[in-house]
Amino acid sequence: MTIAAEDDQRKILNRLKRAQGQLAGVIAAVERGGDCRPVVTQLAAVSSALDKAGFHIIATAMKECLADPEESENPEGSVSFAELEKLFLSLA
Repeated sequence: MTIAAEDDQRKILNRLKRAQGQLAGVIAAVERGGDCRPVVTQLAAVSSALDKAGFHIIATAMKECLADPEESENPEGSVSFAELEKLFLSLA
């Protein structure tokens, strides 16, 4: 794994962990009957964090797999452009 790939993985994991913490806050607020405004605001933040992580995962795959498919670290598991497009659109 390249340094850039390690950096991308770290950023993705940070986003996912942030979303996990936000979701725990949403769950706790719902369990205690919290006011709907802050709960919905926090839920929107969770959704945004997950979307950003998904987009980053796809962008990383595009950068690594499409830029030079022959040098992909995992050519058997490479993702085609059509598959990336489908994944990208599933997040939209």
